[in-house]
Amino acid sequence: MQRLFAPLLLVGLVPLAEPARATGLMTCESGPPSTWQPQATLERRLTAEGWQVRRIKVDGGCYEVYAIDPQGRRVEAYFHPVSLDHLRSFTR
Repeated sequence: MQRLFAPLLLVGLVPLAEPARATGLMTCESGPPSTWQPQATLERRLTAEGWQVRRIKVDGGCYEVYAIDPQGRRVEAYFHPVSLDHLRSFTR
């Protein structure tokens, strides 16, 4: 009976040993972070365009923005950290 549980225990622990990963919604080939524009620059630009920025974080090498867009929709939007190009938005 113990022989059966040992492999099952190892299989159960494997997910705990994996590193944290991006959500997989978007990835960017963005190069080293030293070449990225500051998040504050993106936030100022979006605010000037009518966005209500709630949070900006890095995900998959992109800037991931949680905000209310100018049309009043709650969105999760992705921007390239070097060019600050808007890549994609998902309505939340």
